[in-house]
Amino acid sequence: MDKKLFIETLGCAMNVRDSEHMIAELTDKEGYSLTKDAKEADLILINTCSVREKPVHKLFSEIGAFNKIKKDDAKIGVCGCTASHLGEEILKKAPSVSFVLGARNVSKITKAIKEEKFVDVDIDYDESEYAFGEFRSSLYKVYINISIGCDKSCTYCIVPHTRGDEISIPPSIILAEVKKAVQRGAKEIFLLGQNVNNYGKRFSDKSIKSIDFSDLLEQVSEIDGVERIRFTSPHPLHMDDKFLKVFATNPKICKSMHMPLQSGSSRVLARMKRGYTKEWFLDRAMKLRDMVPDVHISTDIIVAFPGESEEDFLDTLDVVKKVRFEQMFSFKYSPRPLTKASEFKDQIPNEIGSARLKELQELHTTILDEISANQNQRVFEVLFEELKSGGMIAGRSDNGFLVQAKGSESLLGKFAKVKITNPKRMVLYGEIIE
Repeated sequence: MDKKLFIETLGCAMNVRDSEHMIAELTDKEGYSLTKDAKEADLILINTCSVREKPVHKLFSEIGAFNKIKKDDAKIGVCGCTASHLGEEILKKAPSVSFVLGARNVSKITKAIKEEKFVDVDIDYDESEYAFGEFRSSLYKVYINISIGCDKSCTYCIVPHTRGDEISIPPSIILAEVKKAVQRGAKEIFLLGQNVNNYGKRFSDKSIKSIDFSDLLEQVSEIDGVERIRFTSPHPLHMDDKFLKVFATNPKICKSMHMPLQSGSSRVLARMKRGYTKEWFLDRAMKLRDMVPDVHISTDIIVAFPGESEEDFLDTLDVVKKVRFEQMFSFKYSPRPLTKASEFKDQIPNEIGSARLKELQELHTTILDEISANQNQRVFEVLFEELKSGGMIAGRSDNGFLVQAKGSESLLGKFAKVKITNPKRMVLYGEIIE
Protein backbone atom coordinates (compact mmCIF):
# COMPACT_ATOMS: atom_id res chain seq x y z
CA MET A 1 0.00 0.00 0.00
CA ASP A 2 1.22 3.49 -0.88
CA LYS A 3 2.66 5.29 2.17
CA LYS A 4 1.94 9.01 2.49
CA LEU A 5 4.41 11.67 3.65
CA PHE A 6 3.44 15.12 4.92
CA ILE A 7 6.21 17.63 5.62
CA GLU A 8 6.02 21.08 7.17
CA THR A 9 9.07 23.29 6.63
CA LEU A 10 9.77 26.21 8.95
CA GLY A 11 12.54 28.77 8.50
CA CYS A 12 15.12 29.48 5.83
CA ALA A 13 15.86 28.36 2.27
CA MET A 14 18.41 25.86 3.62
CA ASN A 15 15.57 24.15 5.47
CA VAL A 16 13.60 24.04 2.22
CA ARG A 17 16.51 22.25 0.58
CA ASP A 18 16.91 19.89 3.54
CA SER A 19 13.23 19.02 3.22
CA GLU A 20 13.72 18.30 -0.47
CA HIS A 21 16.59 15.96 0.41
CA MET A 22 14.45 14.09 2.96
CA ILE A 23 11.59 13.80 0.48
CA ALA A 24 13.99 12.36 -2.11
CA GLU A 25 15.37 9.80 0.35
CA LEU A 26 11.91 8.69 1.50
CA THR A 27 10.30 8.52 -1.94
CA ASP A 28 13.25 6.85 -3.66
CA LYS A 29 14.19 4.35 -0.95
CA GLU A 30 11.08 3.83 1.18
CA GLY A 31 8.22 4.17 -1.30
CA TYR A 32 6.53 7.24 0.19
CA SER A 33 4.52 9.70 -1.86
CA LEU A 34 3.84 13.29 -0.85
CA THR A 35 0.50 14.49 0.44
CA LYS A 36 -0.72 17.99 1.34
CA ASP A 37 -3.19 16.55 3.85
CA ALA A 38 -1.66 15.65 7.22
CA LYS A 39 -4.80 13.65 8.10
CA GLU A 40 -3.99 10.98 5.51
CA ALA A 41 -0.23 10.87 6.17
CA ASP A 42 1.58 7.81 7.53
CA LEU A 43 4.59 9.99 8.35
CA ILE A 44 4.51 13.65 9.44
CA LEU A 45 7.80 15.55 9.44
CA ILE A 46 8.30 18.97 11.01
CA ASN A 47 11.52 20.56 9.74
CA THR A 48 12.26 23.20 12.35
CA CYS A 49 14.03 26.54 12.75
CA SER A 50 15.64 27.82 15.95
CA VAL A 51 17.00 31.21 14.93
CA ARG A 52 14.31 33.01 16.95
CA GLU A 53 12.03 32.06 19.82
CA LYS A 54 8.75 32.02 17.87
CA PRO A 55 9.54 29.03 15.60
CA VAL A 56 10.61 27.02 18.67
CA HIS A 57 7.34 27.75 20.47
CA LYS A 58 5.49 26.93 17.25
CA LEU A 59 7.05 23.46 17.14
CA PHE A 60 5.26 22.18 20.22
CA SER A 61 1.95 23.75 19.26
CA GLU A 62 2.28 22.10 15.83
CA ILE A 63 3.01 18.71 17.42
CA GLY A 64 -0.17 19.11 19.48
CA ALA A 65 -2.20 20.10 16.44
CA PHE A 66 -0.94 17.15 14.37
CA ASN A 67 -1.67 14.77 17.26
CA LYS A 68 -5.33 15.73 17.13
CA ILE A 69 -5.76 14.98 13.43
CA LYS A 70 -3.24 12.26 12.55
CA LYS A 71 -4.05 8.61 11.91
CA ASP A 72 -3.60 6.35 14.93
CA ASP A 73 -0.52 4.64 13.54
CA ALA A 74 1.05 7.69 11.89
CA LYS A 75 4.52 8.73 13.04
CA ILE A 76 5.66 12.27 13.82
CA GLY A 77 9.33 13.17 13.31
CA VAL A 78 11.03 16.41 14.32
CA CYS A 79 13.97 17.48 12.18
CA GLY A 80 16.14 20.56 11.67
CA CYS A 81 17.76 23.14 13.92
CA THR A 82 15.44 22.93 16.92
CA ALA A 83 15.91 19.16 16.81
CA SER A 84 19.66 19.74 16.94
CA HIS A 85 19.66 21.86 20.06
CA LEU A 86 16.82 20.25 22.03
CA GLY A 87 17.47 16.62 21.08
CA GLU A 88 15.96 14.11 23.54
CA GLU A 89 14.20 16.94 25.38
CA ILE A 90 11.67 16.96 22.52
CA LEU A 91 10.75 13.34 23.27
CA LYS A 92 10.32 14.19 26.96
CA LYS A 93 8.11 17.22 26.26
CA ALA A 94 6.20 15.53 23.43
CA PRO A 95 6.06 11.71 23.90
CA SER A 96 4.04 11.33 20.71
CA VAL A 97 7.15 12.21 18.66
CA SER A 98 8.70 9.07 17.17
CA PHE A 99 12.16 10.42 16.33
CA VAL A 100 14.40 13.50 16.40
CA LEU A 101 16.85 14.19 13.58
CA GLY A 102 19.30 17.11 13.67
CA ALA A 103 19.99 19.54 10.82
CA ARG A 104 23.38 17.96 10.16
CA ASN A 105 21.94 14.43 9.87
CA VAL A 106 19.46 14.68 6.98
CA SER A 107 20.88 11.63 5.17
CA LYS A 108 19.88 9.40 8.14
CA ILE A 109 16.14 9.95 7.63
CA THR A 110 15.55 6.42 6.31
CA LYS A 111 17.21 5.00 9.42
CA ALA A 112 15.27 7.33 11.74
CA ILE A 113 11.85 6.18 10.57
CA LYS A 114 12.67 2.53 11.37
CA GLU A 115 13.88 2.95 14.96
CA GLU A 116 11.40 3.96 17.67
CA LYS A 117 12.54 7.01 19.67
CA PHE A 118 15.56 7.44 17.39
CA VAL A 119 17.64 10.54 18.22
CA ASP A 120 20.66 11.75 16.24
CA VAL A 121 21.76 15.36 16.58
CA ASP A 122 25.48 15.01 15.81
CA ILE A 123 26.65 18.44 14.58
CA ASP A 124 30.03 17.03 13.53
CA TYR A 125 28.54 14.58 11.03
CA ASP A 126 29.82 15.26 7.50
CA GLU A 127 27.25 15.06 4.68
CA SER A 128 29.20 17.27 2.28
CA GLU A 129 29.77 14.44 -0.20
CA TYR A 130 26.58 12.43 0.36
CA ALA A 131 24.71 11.63 -2.86
CA PHE A 132 21.10 12.61 -2.17
CA GLY A 133 18.30 11.62 -4.50
CA GLU A 134 16.62 14.13 -6.79
CA PHE A 135 13.53 16.05 -5.69
CA ARG A 136 12.67 19.67 -6.48
CA SER A 137 9.80 21.81 -5.22
CA SER A 138 10.12 23.91 -8.37
CA LEU A 139 11.26 22.95 -11.84
CA TYR A 140 12.25 26.53 -12.69
CA LYS A 141 14.15 27.74 -9.60
CA VAL A 142 16.34 25.17 -7.87
CA TYR A 143 18.17 25.39 -4.54
CA ILE A 144 21.68 23.94 -4.38
CA ASN A 145 23.74 23.74 -1.20
CA ILE A 146 27.37 24.80 -1.59
CA SER A 147 28.35 24.41 2.08
CA ILE A 148 27.07 23.11 5.38
CA GLY A 149 27.59 24.57 8.84
CA CYS A 150 29.03 27.89 10.00
CA ASP A 151 32.42 28.91 11.39
CA LYS A 152 31.33 32.31 12.65
CA SER A 153 30.80 32.96 16.35
CA CYS A 154 28.16 35.71 16.32
CA THR A 155 27.15 36.09 19.95
CA TYR A 156 23.40 36.14 19.23
CA CYS A 157 23.26 33.17 16.86
CA ILE A 158 22.50 29.53 17.63
CA VAL A 159 23.25 28.21 14.11
CA PRO A 160 26.86 27.06 14.77
CA HIS A 161 25.45 24.96 17.63
CA THR A 162 22.82 23.34 15.40
CA ARG A 163 24.62 23.00 12.05
CA GLY A 164 28.23 22.54 13.18
CA ASP A 165 31.50 23.71 11.60
CA GLU A 166 31.53 24.96 8.05
CA ILE A 167 32.47 22.50 5.30
CA SER A 168 32.34 23.36 1.60
CA ILE A 169 30.75 20.90 -0.80
CA PRO A 170 33.20 19.88 -3.59
CA PRO A 171 32.77 22.02 -6.73
CA SER A 172 32.48 18.87 -8.87
CA ILE A 173 29.33 17.84 -6.95
CA ILE A 174 27.84 21.34 -7.18
CA LEU A 175 28.50 21.70 -10.90
CA ALA A 176 27.11 18.23 -11.63
CA GLU A 177 23.95 19.14 -9.70
CA VAL A 178 23.62 22.39 -11.68
CA LYS A 179 23.98 20.54 -14.99
CA LYS A 180 21.35 18.00 -13.99
CA ALA A 181 18.97 20.77 -12.91
CA VAL A 182 19.19 22.72 -16.16
CA GLN A 183 18.76 19.53 -18.17
CA ARG A 184 15.44 19.13 -16.35
CA GLY A 185 14.35 22.66 -17.19
CA ALA A 186 15.73 24.88 -14.41
CA LYS A 187 16.20 28.51 -15.40
CA GLU A 188 17.43 29.92 -12.09
CA ILE A 189 20.10 28.44 -9.81
CA PHE A 190 19.94 29.50 -6.16
CA LEU A 191 23.16 28.74 -4.25
CA LEU A 192 22.83 28.24 -0.49
CA GLY A 193 25.15 28.46 2.49
CA GLN A 194 25.34 30.16 5.88
CA ASN A 195 28.13 32.37 4.51
CA VAL A 196 28.31 31.61 0.80
CA ASN A 197 31.18 34.00 0.05
CA ASN A 198 33.38 32.12 2.54
CA TYR A 199 33.14 29.13 0.18
CA GLY A 200 36.31 27.07 -0.26
CA LYS A 201 37.74 27.64 3.19
CA ARG A 202 37.54 23.94 4.13
CA PHE A 203 36.82 20.73 2.21
CA SER A 204 36.63 17.22 3.64
CA ASP A 205 38.81 16.13 0.73
CA LYS A 206 42.11 17.95 1.29
CA SER A 207 43.20 17.29 -2.30
CA ILE A 208 40.59 19.65 -3.80
CA LYS A 209 42.22 22.55 -5.64
CA SER A 210 41.83 25.97 -4.03
CA ILE A 211 38.68 27.81 -5.15
CA ASP A 212 36.71 30.71 -3.74
CA PHE A 213 33.08 31.77 -4.14
CA SER A 214 33.82 34.22 -6.96
CA ASP A 215 35.50 31.41 -8.93
CA LEU A 216 32.54 29.10 -8.24
CA LEU A 217 30.08 31.73 -9.50
CA GLU A 218 32.02 32.03 -12.75
CA GLN A 219 32.08 28.25 -13.21
CA VAL A 220 28.33 27.92 -12.60
CA SER A 221 27.64 30.74 -15.07
CA GLU A 222 29.57 28.90 -17.81
CA ILE A 223 27.19 25.92 -17.74
CA ASP A 224 24.90 25.87 -20.79
CA GLY A 225 21.28 26.42 -19.84
CA VAL A 226 21.91 28.48 -16.70
CA GLU A 227 20.05 31.75 -17.21
CA ARG A 228 20.00 33.24 -13.73
CA ILE A 229 22.11 32.80 -10.59
CA ARG A 230 21.10 33.92 -7.10
CA PHE A 231 22.67 33.14 -3.74
CA THR A 232 22.20 33.62 -0.01
CA SER A 233 23.60 34.62 2.35
CA PRO A 234 26.88 36.41 1.73
CA HIS A 235 28.69 37.85 4.75
CA PRO A 236 29.63 41.56 4.59
CA LEU A 237 33.07 40.72 6.00
CA HIS A 238 33.94 38.67 2.91
CA MET A 239 32.66 41.14 0.31
CA ASP A 240 36.06 41.84 -1.22
CA ASP A 241 36.60 43.72 -4.47
CA LYS A 242 36.94 40.49 -6.48
CA PHE A 243 33.53 39.30 -5.29
CA LEU A 244 31.85 42.65 -6.02
CA LYS A 245 33.41 42.80 -9.49
CA VAL A 246 32.17 39.31 -10.42
CA PHE A 247 28.72 40.19 -9.08
CA ALA A 248 28.62 43.44 -11.05
CA THR A 249 29.99 42.20 -14.36
CA ASN A 250 28.65 38.65 -14.80
CA PRO A 251 25.36 39.01 -16.71
CA LYS A 252 23.93 35.74 -15.38
CA ILE A 253 24.20 36.82 -11.74
CA CYS A 254 20.95 38.49 -10.65
CA LYS A 255 21.49 42.00 -9.37
CA SER A 256 20.01 41.45 -5.93
CA MET A 257 22.27 41.18 -2.91
CA HIS A 258 21.43 40.21 0.65
CA MET A 259 23.72 42.10 3.05
CA PRO A 260 22.91 41.23 6.68
CA LEU A 261 23.70 44.43 8.60
CA GLN A 262 22.40 43.27 12.03
CA SER A 263 23.38 46.64 13.58
CA GLY A 264 24.60 49.99 12.30
CA SER A 265 26.71 50.58 15.40
CA SER A 266 30.37 49.54 15.27
CA ARG A 267 30.31 49.10 19.05
CA VAL A 268 27.33 46.73 18.89
CA LEU A 269 28.78 44.92 15.87
CA ALA A 270 31.91 44.24 17.93
CA ARG A 271 29.81 42.81 20.77
CA MET A 272 27.97 40.71 18.20
CA LYS A 273 31.36 39.50 16.87
CA ARG A 274 30.36 40.31 13.30
CA GLY A 275 33.93 41.16 12.26
CA TYR A 276 33.17 44.42 10.41
CA THR A 277 32.35 48.03 11.29
CA LYS A 278 29.64 50.46 10.28
CA GLU A 279 32.17 52.15 8.00
CA TRP A 280 33.11 48.86 6.25
CA PHE A 281 29.47 47.98 5.65
CA LEU A 282 28.69 51.42 4.20
CA ASP A 283 31.81 51.27 2.02
CA ARG A 284 30.76 47.92 0.54
CA ALA A 285 27.11 48.94 0.08
CA MET A 286 27.96 52.27 -1.55
CA LYS A 287 30.54 50.62 -3.82
CA LEU A 288 27.87 48.13 -4.82
CA ARG A 289 25.38 50.93 -5.57
CA ASP A 290 28.05 52.68 -7.66
CA MET A 291 28.99 49.56 -9.64
CA VAL A 292 25.39 48.38 -10.15
CA PRO A 293 23.04 51.40 -10.01
CA ASP A 294 19.91 49.23 -10.25
CA VAL A 295 20.99 46.75 -7.55
CA HIS A 296 18.37 45.53 -5.06
CA ILE A 297 19.89 45.29 -1.55
CA SER A 298 18.13 43.44 1.26
CA THR A 299 19.23 43.13 4.87
CA ASP A 300 18.61 41.70 8.35
CA ILE A 301 18.55 43.98 11.40
CA ILE A 302 18.32 43.21 15.11
CA VAL A 303 17.25 46.02 17.45
CA ALA A 304 17.67 46.12 21.24
CA PHE A 305 20.72 43.87 21.29
CA PRO A 306 22.09 43.79 24.86
CA GLY A 307 23.70 47.10 25.75
CA GLU A 308 22.39 48.92 22.65
CA SER A 309 22.26 52.62 23.54
CA GLU A 310 20.09 55.25 21.90
CA GLU A 311 23.19 56.43 20.03
CA ASP A 312 23.81 52.86 18.77
CA PHE A 313 20.23 52.67 17.56
CA LEU A 314 20.58 56.01 15.77
CA ASP A 315 23.62 54.55 13.96
CA THR A 316 21.37 51.77 12.66
CA LEU A 317 18.81 54.32 11.44
CA ASP A 318 21.65 56.24 9.78
CA VAL A 319 22.76 53.20 7.76
CA VAL A 320 19.17 52.50 6.71
CA LYS A 321 18.79 56.11 5.52
CA LYS A 322 22.05 55.98 3.55
CA VAL A 323 21.74 52.52 1.96
CA ARG A 324 17.95 52.67 1.45
CA PHE A 325 17.43 48.91 1.46
CA GLU A 326 14.85 47.57 -0.98
CA GLN A 327 13.93 44.88 1.54
CA MET A 328 14.49 44.57 5.27
CA PHE A 329 13.90 41.74 7.74
CA SER A 330 13.89 43.32 11.19
CA PHE A 331 13.52 41.76 14.62
CA LYS A 332 13.68 42.61 18.27
CA TYR A 333 16.53 40.73 19.92
CA SER A 334 15.52 37.52 21.68
CA PRO A 335 18.04 35.52 23.73
CA ARG A 336 18.79 32.12 22.22
CA PRO A 337 20.13 29.19 24.26
CA LEU A 338 23.81 28.29 23.93
CA THR A 339 24.74 31.83 22.79
CA LYS A 340 27.08 34.30 24.51
CA ALA A 341 24.63 37.20 24.23
CA SER A 342 22.05 35.34 26.30
CA GLU A 343 24.49 35.64 29.22
CA PHE A 344 25.01 39.40 28.86
CA LYS A 345 23.71 41.28 31.90
CA ASP A 346 22.65 44.47 30.06
CA GLN A 347 19.51 43.13 28.34
CA ILE A 348 17.24 45.86 26.93
CA PRO A 349 13.73 46.23 28.42
CA ASN A 350 11.01 44.83 26.18
CA GLU A 351 9.15 48.14 25.80
CA ILE A 352 12.31 49.92 24.59
CA GLY A 353 12.97 47.15 22.07
CA SER A 354 9.39 47.32 20.79
CA ALA A 355 9.58 51.10 20.40
CA ARG A 356 12.86 50.90 18.49
CA LEU A 357 11.56 48.18 16.19
CA LYS A 358 8.47 50.29 15.45
CA GLU A 359 10.59 53.36 14.65
CA LEU A 360 12.92 51.36 12.40
CA GLN A 361 10.06 49.75 10.50
CA GLU A 362 8.25 53.07 10.06
CA LEU A 363 11.41 54.61 8.60
CA HIS A 364 11.82 51.71 6.21
CA THR A 365 8.16 51.85 5.19
CA THR A 366 8.66 55.47 4.11
CA ILE A 367 11.75 54.48 2.11
CA LEU A 368 9.90 51.52 0.53
CA ASP A 369 7.03 53.74 -0.58
CA GLU A 370 9.49 56.04 -2.33
CA ILE A 371 11.35 53.14 -3.95
CA SER A 372 8.17 51.46 -5.20
CA ALA A 373 6.75 54.71 -6.59
CA ASN A 374 9.95 55.13 -8.62
CA GLN A 375 9.30 51.81 -10.38
CA ASN A 376 6.11 53.07 -12.06
CA GLN A 377 6.20 52.69 -15.87
CA ARG A 378 9.50 50.80 -15.73
CA VAL A 379 9.89 47.57 -17.69
CA PHE A 380 11.34 44.45 -16.06
CA GLU A 381 12.12 41.00 -17.40
CA VAL A 382 10.34 38.59 -15.07
CA LEU A 383 10.73 34.85 -14.58
CA PHE A 384 7.23 33.68 -13.66
CA GLU A 385 7.14 31.05 -10.93
CA GLU A 386 3.75 31.02 -9.22
CA LEU A 387 0.04 31.23 -9.99
CA LYS A 388 -1.96 33.70 -7.89
CA SER A 389 -5.68 34.16 -7.38
CA GLY A 390 -7.73 36.27 -9.76
CA GLY A 391 -5.95 35.12 -12.89
CA MET A 392 -2.62 36.60 -11.78
CA ILE A 393 0.86 35.16 -12.09
CA ALA A 394 3.92 36.14 -10.06
CA GLY A 395 7.68 36.15 -10.46
CA ARG A 396 10.77 38.20 -9.82
CA SER A 397 12.73 40.70 -11.84
CA ASP A 398 16.45 40.19 -12.28
CA ASN A 399 17.10 42.65 -9.45
CA GLY A 400 14.69 41.00 -7.06
CA PHE A 401 11.38 42.87 -7.19
CA LEU A 402 8.27 40.72 -6.78
CA VAL A 403 6.07 41.35 -9.82
CA GLN A 404 2.51 40.27 -10.59
CA ALA A 405 0.58 40.48 -13.86
CA LYS A 406 -2.43 38.92 -15.55
CA GLY A 407 -1.35 35.59 -16.95
CA SER A 408 -1.97 31.87 -17.20
CA GLU A 409 -0.22 28.65 -16.24
CA SER A 410 1.40 28.56 -19.68
CA LEU A 411 3.78 31.31 -18.53
CA LEU A 412 5.22 29.35 -15.60
CA GLY A 413 8.96 28.91 -15.99
CA LYS A 414 9.14 31.48 -18.77
CA PHE A 415 10.50 35.00 -19.04
CA ALA A 416 8.36 37.95 -20.08
CA LYS A 417 8.73 41.71 -20.10
CA VAL A 418 6.35 43.47 -17.72
CA LYS A 419 5.56 47.19 -17.64
CA ILE A 420 4.79 48.36 -14.09
CA THR A 421 1.47 50.20 -13.87
CA ASN A 422 0.55 49.96 -10.20
CA PRO A 423 3.57 49.74 -7.86
CA LYS A 424 2.83 48.78 -4.27
CA ARG A 425 5.13 48.53 -1.27
CA MET A 426 5.68 44.76 -1.43
CA VAL A 427 4.52 43.91 -4.97
CA LEU A 428 4.83 45.69 -8.32
CA TYR A 429 1.71 45.12 -10.45
CA GLY A 430 2.01 45.47 -14.20
CA GLU A 431 1.06 44.23 -17.62
CA ILE A 432 2.92 41.85 -19.90
CA ILE A 433 4.09 43.67 -23.01
CA GLU A 434 6.07 40.86 -24.67
